[in-house]
Amino acid sequence: MLMHISHLYVRYGSLRALHGVSLDVNEGEILSIIGANGAGKTTLLKVISGLLRAESGDIDYHGRNISKERPDRLVQMGICMVPEGRRIFPNLSVKENLQIGAYTVGRHLRHQLLDLALHTFPKLKERLSQHAGTLSGGEQQMLAVGRALMGNPQLLLLDEPSMGLSPLITKEIFSLIRTINREKSIAMILVEQNAHMALEHSHRTYVLETGRVVMEGASDVIKCDPAVIEAYLGFEADEQPA
Repeated sequence: MLMHISHLYVRYGSLRALHGVSLDVNEGEILSIIGANGAGKTTLLKVISGLLRAESGDIDYHGRNISKERPDRLVQMGICMVPEGRRIFPNLSVKENLQIGAYTVGRHLRHQLLDLALHTFPKLKERLSQHAGTLSGGEQQMLAVGRALMGNPQLLLLDEPSMGLSPLITKEIFSLIRTINREKSIAMILVEQNAHMALEHSHRTYVLETGRVVMEGASDVIKCDPAVIEAYLGFEADEQPA
């Protein structure tokens, strides 16, 4: 097991966002987190990445409690995040954005990781000197994922990678995510509003509702559950396509 999260409670002022969330992440798997807006999905990723402190609970990574670690230390330990909305640096070049992702990595690895990012996203190779802000939405998402790969992650946190993208580009992004997982054995936690894509491209899934885990299991089982179909997949259980 790569990560074990136990009884995580998180509060924003008087509002409690997570209520005793517990979950496991296995080596080399894609774990998806689905749920409605406000369910606590992004909050969970922020706590794992060190951007937000939990009120209580533990996060064990490789058997070590990382609940109080700083974000930069977590990146050094191999936990890298692709934030919601991509958050690239629009006035820097594509190459400069990628290089920023490698700030915790030794020089001997940087060229190797850059080759990996450009091999994974060949469209970026054609635009290395271009300002990142002039890229299309899909290319910016590729850049955000490529920047995270430059940190040499063992665990990649993906927050809403399909946001603002067309269905065609969304399919391309998810195909690339699966390729990275399969070829590099990088574990991923995928938070995604598009439940169809999340369930189709992950190994296991947790369903969050108002800050609580209400369901967990293999993604191919979860996606056949009538309650999940009705709540998240856009059609009733008795209206499933053949």
